[in-house]
Amino acid sequence: MPTLPPPGSTPAQPADAAQPHQRRDMAESFGTDPALYDRARPRYPDALIEAVADAAPGPDLLDVGCGTGIAARQFQAAACRVLGVEVDERMAAYARTTGVDVEVAPFESWDSAGRTFDALVAGMTWHWIDPAKGAAQAAAVLRPGGTFAVFWYVLTPPADLGAAFAAVHRDVLPDHPAASRAAASPLGAYETFLDRTADSLGPAFTNIQRPTFPWSRAYTRDEWLDQLRTSGLAKPLADAGKLDAVLDGTATAIDAAGGSFTLESTAVALLATRR
Repeated sequence: MPTLPPPGSTPAQPADAAQPHQRRDMAESFGTDPALYDRARPRYPDALIEAVADAAPGPDLLDVGCGTGIAARQFQAAACRVLGVEVDERMAAYARTTGVDVEVAPFESWDSAGRTFDALVAGMTWHWIDPAKGAAQAAAVLRPGGTFAVFWYVLTPPADLGAAFAAVHRDVLPDHPAASRAAASPLGAYETFLDRTADSLGPAFTNIQRPTFPWSRAYTRDEWLDQLRTSGLAKPLADAGKLDAVLDGTATAIDAAGGSFTLESTAVALLATRR
C-alpha cells in the first residue's frame, strides 16, 4: 500500500492509490513472515464463503493471489477443489504446507495449460492485478456460467479507538495527506476497487452484484499489532523508519481502551457470471 488508509480503518490499499497493480514491490512485500501473516490476517465471513460456493456451478475453484491459503482453506472446507496462483514463492510454500495446491506466477501471465474453473476468487488481492489483463485472463479460465468473485474486508475499530489510531498516524507522519482525512469513509477505498473492477469486466461477464457481509472479531492489543505488521502499511512505514513509532502509539491507544476491542466490520464483494 503506497499511502495511509482513511483514519479509523486499515484497508489494504488507500483511496488515492491510482494504479496499485503497478506497485509490484508492494504486492510482493507480504511474504517476509508468512507464518505471522497467516496467523494475524482475519478470516473471511462464513456467509461470504457460502455465497460464492453456492453461486458457482461446480466445485473447481481458482484462488488468485492466494497468499498463505487463508481463503483457499475456507473454500476447501466448503467442499471446493482449490488451485491457488500466487506471485510470491514464500507465500506459496507456506500455503502448500497447509494443504493448498499452488502455482507461482503473476496471474496476468499464468499459463492455465487449458484448465478451466467453475469459480475464480481473489480475497484482498484483485487490486494488485492489472484490470484489463486480469479480466481477460479471468474470462479465459472460467467456464461458461462460472462465478467471478473478488472481495475485501474493511477493518473498522470503534469510533473512539479509530480516532486515536488516526491521531497516532498524524503525530508520526504529520505531512502525509491521508493522515488528515478525518471525515473519510473507511469503505471509500474499497468502493473504488469495486467500481474499477466492474468497469473492467467487459462483455464477457453479466449479472454483476455487489453484496456486503457484516462480520465481527475481538482483538487483543498484541493481535491487532500483529495484524498491523502484516498490512500494506508495514513496508512504507518501515522504509520511513516509522513503523515502531506507529506500533508503540497504537499499543498505547489500545491499552488506554482496556487492552482489547471488538471490530464490527464489513466485507465487500463483487460477483459476476461468465457469459
